[in-house]
Amino acid sequence: MTISLSEKAGSPVLGAWAVPPDEEAVVAARRSVVESARKRGVPLSAEALGEVELCAGELIANAVEHTRERCTVTARWANGLLRVEVADVRPALVRDGAEPEATGGRGLLLVEALAEGWGWECSGTGKVVWFTYAPDLPAPAPTPTPAPVSQAG
Repeated sequence: MTISLSEKAGSPVLGAWAVPPDEEAVVAARRSVVESARKRGVPLSAEALGEVELCAGELIANAVEHTRERCTVTARWANGLLRVEVADVRPALVRDGAEPEATGGRGLLLVEALAEGWGWECSGTGKVVWFTYAPDLPAPAPTPTPAPVSQAG
């Protein structure tokens, strides 16, 4: 569910979604991040958008798994980077060290490997975990505006 398409701190918001704590909502939210970037012309290849979807899915799944509460996902186009933020109610980052045989615990390592940058910060009611992704395609050329037709009389 889109909850905002406004601008915050000069960074155009591509989309923002409230994500309930269930697996299907995580899948839908990560796909919405990619779709909003695609629709708004963020210059990312299909491969890069796949990596963005993977990183977004990891952060959203972590928020849902560790809080069992709704989180909020926001995608922004800021300073030539796609920035995806996941806000939740837990005030600290959970960063489990994965055992070699473990089936989980590697999500943030994956985000760190794929994203341009990532981090987290405390918010008023919890924290925001974010990652940025750099464009890998040339920016789309502006669409020329046709000259007005003058009417001779």
